[in-house]
Amino acid sequence: FARHPRTCSLLLAVFLLLLSVQVGEAAAEYDPYKVLGVSRSASQAEVKRAYKTLAREWHPDKNKDPKAEDMFIKISKSYEILSNEERRSNFDRYGQMDENQPFGQSQHHGFRGFHNSFYFDESFFHFPRSRDFADSKYLLHHAQFNSDVLPDSHKRPYLIKVTSEWCFACIHIEPVWKETVQQLEPLGVGIGVVDMGYERRLANQLGVHRVPSIIGLLNGRVTLFHQAVVREHLQQFIEDLLPHRLVEKITDNNYLAFLDSWQVENKPSVLLFDQVPIVPLLYKLTAFAFRDYVRFGFVDQGDPQNTRILQQFNINTYAPTMLLFKEDTEKPVDIIQARGMKRQIMDEFVSNNKFLQVPRLVNQQLFDELCPVKQFHRRRKYCVLLITGEDQAFLPSNKAFLDFATANSKEVLRFAYVYQRQQQPLCQALLHSQVSLTPQVVILERRSQAGKVMYRSVNGGWNGSEEDKYRLHEHLELLQKDPAYLSSDATLPELNNEMAPVSHSRHMMPILSLIFSALFILFGTVIIQAFSEPGENKPQKPKPKEQSQTEDDASSRTSTSSRPPKKDFVEVTELTDITYTSNLVRLRPGHINVVLVLTNASKNALLRKFAKEVFSFSGTQTLHFSFLNADKHRHWMPSLFHSASDATDGLSDEDDESSDYTGHVLALNGHKRYFCLFRPVFTGDDPNSSSSETSSRSSSSEDGSRPKRASSRATSIEVHHKLDKLGLWMERLMEGTLPRLHVPVWPSLDETANTCSMES
Repeated sequence: FARHPRTCSLLLAVFLLLLSVQVGEAAAEYDPYKVLGVSRSASQAEVKRAYKTLAREWHPDKNKDPKAEDMFIKISKSYEILSNEERRSNFDRYGQMDENQPFGQSQHHGFRGFHNSFYFDESFFHFPRSRDFADSKYLLHHAQFNSDVLPDSHKRPYLIKVTSEWCFACIHIEPVWKETVQQLEPLGVGIGVVDMGYERRLANQLGVHRVPSIIGLLNGRVTLFHQAVVREHLQQFIEDLLPHRLVEKITDNNYLAFLDSWQVENKPSVLLFDQVPIVPLLYKLTAFAFRDYVRFGFVDQGDPQNTRILQQFNINTYAPTMLLFKEDTEKPVDIIQARGMKRQIMDEFVSNNKFLQVPRLVNQQLFDELCPVKQFHRRRKYCVLLITGEDQAFLPSNKAFLDFATANSKEVLRFAYVYQRQQQPLCQALLHSQVSLTPQVVILERRSQAGKVMYRSVNGGWNGSEEDKYRLHEHLELLQKDPAYLSSDATLPELNNEMAPVSHSRHMMPILSLIFSALFILFGTVIIQAFSEPGENKPQKPKPKEQSQTEDDASSRTSTSSRPPKKDFVEVTELTDITYTSNLVRLRPGHINVVLVLTNASKNALLRKFAKEVFSFSGTQTLHFSFLNADKHRHWMPSLFHSASDATDGLSDEDDESSDYTGHVLALNGHKRYFCLFRPVFTGDDPNSSSSETSSRSSSSEDGSRPKRASSRATSIEVHHKLDKLGLWMERLMEGTLPRLHVPVWPSLDETANTCSMES
């Protein structure tokens, strides 16, 4: 070649030409639009729909085609490109985009430069990328994480890896990560992967700012993994996330008490027998998933203190055994025994026996699951309900009802009982407000979520005699022949939650009650009489039309509520340093605190108006009502808007301590860390301003969009008009149609802490 430079140049040119053609053809072969089967003008909804359909079809666990895994990888990669507007735009402009190539790089359509491909394309040197294709099925997106993963974390823990492209440190943990996933995923642990390069918003929500990072997620709470990335450490990390009292250690000394606790706990009991001294992680994960339904105990077969229980239930010591008990503590209702106990088998075993034969209705959730609302004719579920008492005198009739339910168990029938004293509103609705001294049996069918039922009472009451059993059996036979046999209808109130006030230390209840009562009084709990004015007990003259119209509006709004308020007042608690944690930060899942922002000058007027507007919603057990004094905690609202400013641009000008927040109302979900915002009606400076002007200025405040800034000189006479549209906003809150603003962490009421966090 040295003697023929022209020949060398010619060969080099041919090589470059062939290489460019090969690369161009390879680029043209891959088209994410063709892979997903959508047009270039397809919307994000169409792209997502196509991805879900193809992912289900080509998932390697379901499709045994040898090409399934490669096809699934192509589908996932195509969705990564088309679901992100920036990546999709770059692909539309430049053609094939290598996922390791920076976006916006100048290139020709369908062609990558030789210099770039030769030195950086992994196809030449097989450079290992930090994110393996196997991670594609675990990739999490921001919307998917909040809609699917967060709720699911209340049923199982998640192990999530945060990585990015060209992360050299991520490559070193990849073998350990794969091994850990293969071990933990079959046990029921959720797996997720977050690509920080594409999902920085999700990474910020998780509190992760460097790669690689591993986090655990349980009950919506994020925990960072700080140890060396070793399989044993990761497994222990997952175990440490779980509650410590999930599974009770059972021996000969306590197994009888454990099984007899079904009456107090209102749950079946499961015993696992195994030859290991420590509770297996598989069993802990199953116990966590069903902790609201079943109690779990573990028996070490190698412990010499367990010989009596092993002999009584004739346990085979060669394989793990699970026994499930209901009301009969001497004979299990179901048994499984297997050398390789699988999670799917355990889930089916427990889910088929989640309820007692005759459970006690202790809350609305249990009622909804046990007696679901009728949907189709073939899915009818009739609830046979015994209304009884707690005294010893009722035990024989209760036992007779259990025997009848056991002998007449059918798919369409659900047997249950309630204590009349604990569920008075429910019993009054079914017994026409009459207090029954003897147990009564009611057969009912639920027709709507609002509480409507069709029912029929069994005449003669229930004493457990053979005559009573024959009469009840006759009613059930007639019901199966003619569903119209249930001739009475009623609207049932929401059941009282009997399990809510249960404490682990019952002997401390009187002292704790006294302490909380004192704190309740000292730190600002305000009981506001709904629809009450000062001096309203005095004789008054008839009011003008305007007031009667307001009262009509309030009453009509009350009538729209599916659950009428149980009291004639609204409890509004002030958010202070003491009540802040319990009323917001550690608020129970599913509960929302509606907070009114006020000042010392506007306190009385706004609280009275607030009570009127929210009164019709005060019967909902998941709603709590509070107020925040902006004069005492003037930094809290700017800190909150500052925290949420990353999620939306609509709050950028709210982040100002000089802003007037009087009349703002926040619906705070402490557990999921988001809030909905009500901005007050603009009152202006003139109390006599026309209603049309007020209406036009405040027309956008109901849905949280920005009205004009309210004047700081509004008088106390008109300040209560700031909440004129709060009732409509509350209706949208209950419907779930209000926009949600997420925050990474709730700001502290302490001024110093907020200042430091904002400066950082």
